[in-house]
Amino acid sequence: MTQSSAPSAPSAATSSSAAGSVLKKPSNVSAFKDRSKPEHVRDSNIIAAKSIAEAVRTSLGPKGMDKMIQSSDGSVTITNDGATILKQMQVSHPAAKMLVELSKAQDIEAGDGTTTVVVIAGALLDASSKLLAKGIHPTVISESFQRASAKARQVLQGISHKVELSDRQSLLQSASTSLNSKVVSQFSSQLAPIAVDAVMKVIDPATATNVDLRDIKLIKKLGGTVDDTELIDGLVLDQKAAGFDAPKKVEKAKIGLIQFCISPPKTDMENNVIINDYTQMDRILKEERQYILNIVKKIKASNCNVLLIQKSILRDAVNELALHFLSKMKIMVVKDIERDDIEFICKSLACKPIASLDHFSGEMLGYADLVEEVSTGSSRVVKFTGVANPGRTVSVLVRGSNRLVLDEADRSIHDALCVIRCLVKERALIAGGGAPEIELVIRLSEYANTLTGMEQYCFRAFAEALEIVPYTLAENAGLNPIATVTELRNRHAQGQYTAGINVRKGLITDILEENVVQPLLVSQSAISLASETVRSILKIDDIINTA
Repeated sequence: MTQSSAPSAPSAATSSSAAGSVLKKPSNVSAFKDRSKPEHVRDSNIIAAKSIAEAVRTSLGPKGMDKMIQSSDGSVTITNDGATILKQMQVSHPAAKMLVELSKAQDIEAGDGTTTVVVIAGALLDASSKLLAKGIHPTVISESFQRASAKARQVLQGISHKVELSDRQSLLQSASTSLNSKVVSQFSSQLAPIAVDAVMKVIDPATATNVDLRDIKLIKKLGGTVDDTELIDGLVLDQKAAGFDAPKKVEKAKIGLIQFCISPPKTDMENNVIINDYTQMDRILKEERQYILNIVKKIKASNCNVLLIQKSILRDAVNELALHFLSKMKIMVVKDIERDDIEFICKSLACKPIASLDHFSGEMLGYADLVEEVSTGSSRVVKFTGVANPGRTVSVLVRGSNRLVLDEADRSIHDALCVIRCLVKERALIAGGGAPEIELVIRLSEYANTLTGMEQYCFRAFAEALEIVPYTLAENAGLNPIATVTELRNRHAQGQYTAGINVRKGLITDILEENVVQPLLVSQSAISLASETVRSILKIDDIINTA
C-alpha cells in the first residue's frame, strides 16, 4: 500500500505543473484557513466583556470594595466609581472596550449607575452564552432581549412614584443613596444638601426639563476635611489676588473682565529691535511706562476697582510695572483667568468681556457687595459675594485632607448632581437595594409564561440575569447571596414590591422606609444601554484586523 502511493505524488506534481497557473493555490488561502469560526469569535467576545464586568462587580453597592489604580506616571487613584475605574483601565480587546464605552454612555446619560450597567451587561452576556449553547440563533436572542428591555422599562415605570422638585426631602434621599456607595459615604449628610441646593439654584423648578452642569463650578482645594466643603452663592476663583501691596478685600466692587494685555507690545518672533545707545533704551522704557500708565488711568476712570485679566500666551497679560500702578490706584487684580472660564464668570457676575481698551466703560462692568481673598488650607482663593443681577450659577468649594480624598469627593459630588439632574429630566423615583431588579425578575418571568417558542426561553434568561444586582449587593455586604435573593423573591411574589436588601442591618426590609431611593431614569437607562451593548456583541461573528 505504501509502495503504490509513493509514485503517485510526482505524477500529481507533474499534472499540476502541466495545468500551469490554472490550478495554482491562491495566495490568501491561509487567511481563510486561519479565520475563527463565528461561534469562537462570539465566545471570545463574551468572555472578554464578562471579564470587565467581573473586575468592577465587587465595587457595587454601599459595601462594595474600592480599587486602587496606579497609572504609568506613578499617580494613584482610589475609587469605586465604575466609569472612573474603566476609563483608567488599559483594555485591548475590542469587545471589552465596548463595555468601557457602555459605562461612559451611562455616565453621560444618567451620571450614576455606571457599575450597575456593566454588571447587568456581564450577566446578560452570560445568559446569552447559555442560550447559544442550546442552539438558539444570535438574532433571535438579540431581538428577544430588545423586547424584554422595552417590557422592563414599562414595568419600572409602573412601580415608580412621581416626585415634585419642591419635595426637598425626596431629593435629599436620592442624593444620599448615591453618595452612600462612595468612598466619602460618611459625609453624605453634608454633601447631599449641597448637591440639591446647587441644582435648585441654577434652574427654574417650575419649567426646567434639564440641568446644565456647566453652571455649577466645582473648585478643589487641598486642606481641611470633606466636612469643610461649602456652596458659594456667588463666584469663587481658583487664583489669588496679584501684586505685593495690592488690596485683598474690596467692598462695593465694580468688576471688569479684560481680554487684552497690560504690558508693552512685543515684536513678532522673527523680528528684533536693535538699540545703539542708552538714550534710545531710556526712551523705550519711558514710552513703555507711559503706555501702561495710560491704560491704568483709563481703567481707573471707569470706576473699576476689581480687574480680572484673561491668561495670554503671546506675552505677559500684566507685568510687574502694571501691577505696581494698579495697586497704587487701589485696584484689586486677579490674573491668569482661563479662556474656558470666561463664559461662566460673565454669567455669574453679569459683566461682559472687554476685548480692547476702547470698549472699557461702566456698562461693561459687573457689581458685587464684597470681593475678598480668603485662605483655604495651604492656598488662597478669591470669593465674590452679594453679586447684583447674578446669573443662575453657583460655585462649590470642595475640600479634602489629601489629593486622593479630594478627587473622590469631587467625583462623588458630580454623581450626586447628576442624580438630581435625572429627577429634573424624569420626575419619578423607585426603591433601591435591589428591589426594582427582583420585581423585574418576577414580572418578566410571569410575562414569559404567556409567550411561546424560543422567545419564552430568551425572556426568562433576560429576567434571571437581572438577579445579578441583588445577588452582588448581598455578596458585597457579607450576606449569604443565595438565601438573601431567595427570600427577596419570596417577598416580591407576595406583592411587597418595595422590599430590598438593607445592607446596614443585613436584613430584607421595606427599602422605602430606609429612605433608599434612586431616580427612575438611572435604572431605565442602565437596562436599556446594557441590552443594546449585549445585542451589538451578539451580532458580531468575525473580527477583521486592518493594516
